[in-house]
Amino acid sequence: MTRRELDAAGITDPGLRSAYSRCRQLNARHGRTYFLATRLLPLDRRSAVHALYGFARWADDIVDDLDRRLTPDERDLLLKRLEGDLAHGLRDGGGSEPVVRAVADTAGRYGIGVDLFAGFLASMRADLTVTDYPTYAELRAYMHGSAAVIGLQMLPVLGTVVPREEAAPHAAALGVAFQLTNFLRDVGEDLDRGRVYLPADLLAAHGVDRPLLEWSRRSGRRDPRIRAALVAAEALTRDVYRDAEPGIAMLDPRVRPCIRTAFTLYGGILDAIARHDYTVLHRRAVVSRRRRAATAAAGVLKVAGARWRAAPAARPAALERKGPARD
Repeated sequence: MTRRELDAAGITDPGLRSAYSRCRQLNARHGRTYFLATRLLPLDRRSAVHALYGFARWADDIVDDLDRRLTPDERDLLLKRLEGDLAHGLRDGGGSEPVVRAVADTAGRYGIGVDLFAGFLASMRADLTVTDYPTYAELRAYMHGSAAVIGLQMLPVLGTVVPREEAAPHAAALGVAFQLTNFLRDVGEDLDRGRVYLPADLLAAHGVDRPLLEWSRRSGRRDPRIRAALVAAEALTRDVYRDAEPGIAMLDPRVRPCIRTAFTLYGGILDAIARHDYTVLHRRAVVSRRRRAATAAAGVLKVAGARWRAAPAARPAALERKGPARD
């Protein structure tokens, strides 16, 4: 499938094809929900989406350093090197890292602004020193770079049926909604890394602070105040989903099934959190394989419908002769 995607995107240089393939591997390995949704995109758009994901994942892994082998200064140096490599790639092409070569090529093909990558890297650098956010407003400022710009990077790749600036606020909101979902799902794991991404003002409104979260994580015991704060965080996240949803209808009809599927699957994580009674400090809420498969199957049907509606009038006869097209 990788070869067909690259051929459809017109990526012929062997080095670039290898770089894009590396990004696809990162997406498949680390972004199961996201990768599943990308299978519903037209073939020619998938490689660009993989490149954007691969670069973001590469930077995020530098910052997180899950094996804790690197000091903050060493991670900062790696991030600066990545930033310099990207600047070179965006300016002149190339890059020492495969993810940089692929994302720089994607940025050039789709006219993705340099400022969107600068905003992303600024938020990644904040993760090296910032361990919590006193207010939701301050968290939103961080998420502009870590999440909203991802939605904005995607817009030129996906295409719109309205002026791009009209769809942009909804695309940004969708990126934020996905990240807030991850923050809520990963509260326990983030605590283990020394971070709290739920804003302190939201927690304090329910009598919760970092020591209480750490006690619950460490002891495995629950507290009604924590549950109330998590319920409030879920409600806030669902509000952002509502802000994002109108943007799906503004996209190219051929990509809407993909984004609708991602929207549904990430929303399903919130459903799983509620179904498990907000025990995210002690277990990771996931969407079941069965539900993911059912959602993807529904997306496939929508893709088929979108392609049928976009086909010329002569297409049905050709389909009768040749059978259905396959990705």
